[in-house]
Amino acid sequence: MSDRAGTGPILGIETSCDETAAAVVAADRRILSSVVLSQLDEHRLYGGVVPEIAARAHLDHLDAVIAEAMREAGLGFGELAAVAATGGPGLIGGVLVGATTAKAIALVHGLPFLGINHLEGHALTARLTDGVEYPYLLLLVSGGHCQLLAVEGAGRYRRLGTTIDDAAGEAFDKTAKLLGLGYPGGPAVERAAESGDPARFELPRPMLGRPGCDFSFSGLKTAVRRRVEELGDGLDDRARADLAAGFQAAVAASLVDRSGRAIAMFEESHGAGRAFVVAGGVAANRTLRAALSGLAERHGMAFIAPPLALCTDNAAMIAWAGQERLALGIVDGLDFRPRPRWPLDPDAAPSTGAGAVKA
Repeated sequence: MSDRAGTGPILGIETSCDETAAAVVAADRRILSSVVLSQLDEHRLYGGVVPEIAARAHLDHLDAVIAEAMREAGLGFGELAAVAATGGPGLIGGVLVGATTAKAIALVHGLPFLGINHLEGHALTARLTDGVEYPYLLLLVSGGHCQLLAVEGAGRYRRLGTTIDDAAGEAFDKTAKLLGLGYPGGPAVERAAESGDPARFELPRPMLGRPGCDFSFSGLKTAVRRRVEELGDGLDDRARADLAAGFQAAVAASLVDRSGRAIAMFEESHGAGRAFVVAGGVAANRTLRAALSGLAERHGMAFIAPPLALCTDNAAMIAWAGQERLALGIVDGLDFRPRPRWPLDPDAAPSTGAGAVKA
């Protein structure tokens, strides 16, 4: 990989879900600033993200977040090489707020505009943090997405597997709600699982041993619900911890099994010794990281997981994806249309179930 991507610093804007974020990233991979304003307090009361509340919060706070990112970077807008914003997939109200703001900045200051696929931001984060060379195998695992992809270059992705129903992060959130652990679900389940016995409750390992490398987490979520119903008033703190640990262990087993099959497919086409990258919000889970790291080690692959702050939604990854695309001469016009759905591999065969929507 070249030491430089684009030609100067890029402002990135991320508003696809419930984080309002802006960052400035230089062409040499230095993160000059990264500001993330969480909306957890606004959504916690509802146990999940409410799209209308998220869009309003982005509208209320984005200008201030951008101003803070520019101040921390010590730059004026005229010193930027471009402005990049998430153009999808995501909650379309929030995506529209970020993309429209970025277009306005680009227009006023005569800068190129780049509409970035949010998933590409996650996919290329390992290039920003670790300079990983193409091609590499990516497990993208988050609240709305669970995919295995061969990453062959910016804009060049081949999907090997995807979820046929719930994403792993969505299953974490629903399990946390069933157990009364609070929101957001991923960190809550992980905390509870630390003191739990994963062997106490028998839970399914979705898709384990089946051909291919697609995922399914709906049945696991249903199994947790049934255990909760069976326990009734017996759902005490010990049972919550044990169920959380069992659920987390089941997800880890599924991710390792599916990823192992994807590694075999990837090595057949790209050779051995490449990197195995895990990205997305669920990649912040330490138990899952350890399981996937062990898998990579067994296959002689370098295991790369971004720092925890860059696993969850952030604008540094959007700015870096902008750097990679700008270096290739790819820019977007101000008529770019944000979209709620935007697959990284548009040629991939459609999956069945909700995963087809979220891909």
